[in-house]
Amino acid sequence: MSDSLIHTVRQTIDRHGLLPRGGTVVVGVSGGPDSLCLLHILRTLIPQYGVTLHVAHLNHQLRGTDADDDATFVAQLAADWGLPATIAARDVTAYAERERLAIEEAARQMRYGFLAEVARRIGSNIIAVAHHADDQAESVLMHIIRGSGIAGLRGMRPKLDIWDLRLGIANTPYPIPNIQLIRPLLYVTRADIEAYCTANELHPHFDMSNLDQTYFRNWLRHTVLPLLAQHNPGVRDVLCRTAEVAAADYDLLRADMERAWAQVARVSPAIITFDLAGWRALPLALKRATVRQAIHQLRRHLRNINFVHVERAVDVAERGTTGDRATLAEGVILTLAYDSFTLADEGHAESLPDCPLLEPGAQVTVNVPGVYALPDLDWALETDITPLTNAFQENPDPWTAYLDADVCSGPLTLRTRLPGDRIAPQGMDGRHMKLNELMINTKTPRAARDRMPLLICDEGIVWACGLRIDEHARVTPATRRVLRLRFIRLNG
Repeated sequence: MSDSLIHTVRQTIDRHGLLPRGGTVVVGVSGGPDSLCLLHILRTLIPQYGVTLHVAHLNHQLRGTDADDDATFVAQLAADWGLPATIAARDVTAYAERERLAIEEAARQMRYGFLAEVARRIGSNIIAVAHHADDQAESVLMHIIRGSGIAGLRGMRPKLDIWDLRLGIANTPYPIPNIQLIRPLLYVTRADIEAYCTANELHPHFDMSNLDQTYFRNWLRHTVLPLLAQHNPGVRDVLCRTAEVAAADYDLLRADMERAWAQVARVSPAIITFDLAGWRALPLALKRATVRQAIHQLRRHLRNINFVHVERAVDVAERGTTGDRATLAEGVILTLAYDSFTLADEGHAESLPDCPLLEPGAQVTVNVPGVYALPDLDWALETDITPLTNAFQENPDPWTAYLDADVCSGPLTLRTRLPGDRIAPQGMDGRHMKLNELMINTKTPRAARDRMPLLICDEGIVWACGLRIDEHARVTPATRRVLRLRFIRLNG
């Protein structure tokens, strides 16, 4: 049994590239059978891989003297085996209360944060933990019950960047560069581990809290999985195979997502902007995946993103109109603009849309024909006289306008709004309204209202650019010449 188990572990290490030759590995050791088996096997494999081991044990201070005994046991074991060790204690209960976390999640955050601290301090970039195949089955089932996409159905992976653990910010000494978490026992069963400990005369400590079914994972382990096994004795294998299939499918989706991301997303430190037309052309799976990726980038410590939040974002971005907003995970705000939408922290949610805007108070003299660059922007206004055709009747672009050239024969100027500005929007029978009222009705983002360009002729607005043209400047059957204006990007 020992040789067979070691062979399985060695295959896992080689297949997934878990142990860099000559490196130092921090091994998380609780003192239980799983971590004791892991440490013993890695110690056996030292000559083959040329690694050095460093034992790390965290006392969570949840089990009184039993926890103290575990810490003493691990420290003595490391000394007996000639391995350096870091033994520490943290008040998990106080941390859980302070951060408003469940005890299980608080313990997880503090444990991995501690292991990362040890790795950084000793110059290691590998942390080994003792999760095994039964843990994998429990994790997949847990994700199914709680609700999960394909990422959750992968369960635990043999190797991942520690950043992907989504540790709580308060307990994480980031930035931690290039630290990998490895799970060499992931394809080994609990029964095989216990048999290995017996065969090698290892004497692990047993954590009695693992029997407490008030913890969700323990309830799955001791109640749900045995019930499922009555109907399918191989249910654990089924769940582990599900994880492998989901992992391969996820890798394919992830590669497609990364290609789509490069095409439709622009990232800055506090805001992510999507090209609306490009994003809307994506398949639904990639729409969800890119939105989820954006939330993860803005809230890196989140382990789980609620499906409802993703669907709300997709619904607004697919069907909303300019100015619509959606509140997502932990205050992330989605804001829809004319040709883009943004995800940002709530304080940045009023970021300017990606459209031709002017600095408040700016003025640009416009002649016909010509191309006029907007100050400090990569946008320009192009003007010309075009033949009278039906093009103006089929114009879908709010940043292109067709006007009666004879009505707009006076001096033309682009400027931003002034107090008292009014317009008679086309289609309202010549009725005037306040420009601010038009901006509210068209859901123009508040941050953009003082910057929206207005085309002025003889001191009156003939085009609220991007919104409406004035009824009196529209092309009619009596029009002889058509003035075409369109905003273009100077960078092509």
